[in-house]
Amino acid sequence: MIIFPAIDIKDGNCVRLFKGDFSTVEKVASDYLETAKGFEAAGAEWIHMVDLDGAKEGRPVNTKIYTDVAEKTSLKVEIGGGIRSLKTIQEYLDMGITRVILGSVALKNPKLVCDAVEKFGSEKIVVGIDAMNEMVATEGWLESSDVHYIDLANKMIENAGVRYFIFTDISKDGTLSGVNREQLKKLADATEGRADIVASGGVHTMKDIIACKEMGLYGTICGKSIYKGTLDLREAITYANAKED
Repeated sequence: MIIFPAIDIKDGNCVRLFKGDFSTVEKVASDYLETAKGFEAAGAEWIHMVDLDGAKEGRPVNTKIYTDVAEKTSLKVEIGGGIRSLKTIQEYLDMGITRVILGSVALKNPKLVCDAVEKFGSEKIVVGIDAMNEMVATEGWLESSDVHYIDLANKMIENAGVRYFIFTDISKDGTLSGVNREQLKKLADATEGRADIVASGGVHTMKDIIACKEMGLYGTICGKSIYKGTLDLREAITYANAKED
C-alpha cells in the first residue's frame, strides 16, 4: 500500500481545512519545499498536493509550487484542484507531475475524463470522489449532487476506463476522527479487481493505516495526522510497504 503524505496549498501556504470548509484554513507548515523534503526523508515515494485556490476558481493557481516539488525532490507528485481541460493536464504532465486528479469534472464533464484517459493513459489520471452522506460534492465541496459515490465510480470505470480513485468522506476530512471504513469497504467491494482505491479524510493513527491495508486499498492519504504528530510517517510507510506473511 502507498502512503501519500499531503500538502494543500492556499494563498501560497501549506494549510489544512476542517471538513472542507474554507473558513477553517489553518497553516500547518512554513515552507512547502522543506515539508516535501521531510516527507522524502521519511521514505515517501509519492506526495498528494491540492491547489485549494484552483479548486475554488476552476483553474490552476499555484502551479510553481507543484513543479518545484517535482523538480527539486524525487517524489512522484499527484496534483488536483481546478483542472478542467486536456490542455491543463498536458501542461502539468509536461512539467513533471506524475498524476493528475480530476474531481468535479468527473461529474460535470465526464467526456473530459474519457478523453484524458484515452490521451494520457489510465496511469496518469486519478478521479477524486468527494462525498457528503454518500452523495458526490463538487467545486471544492461547495456544491452537492444527487449522485451516489459508488455509482460515479462504476460509471468512470465502465465508460472512461479509470483505474485510480481517491475517495474522501468530507465529514471526516481534517477531523482526525478515523477513516470511514464502512464507505471505503463498500467502494472497494463494488470495484474489486477493476480499480485501485485511495482513502482520504480522517486518518488519525496507525489504526487507520492498518485498517486501510487490511481492506486491500491501494493507498492512504495522510495530512493533518502528520502535522499534528498523531501519525509517524516513517512508521506508516514501513508498515504499508511490509510484505504480508
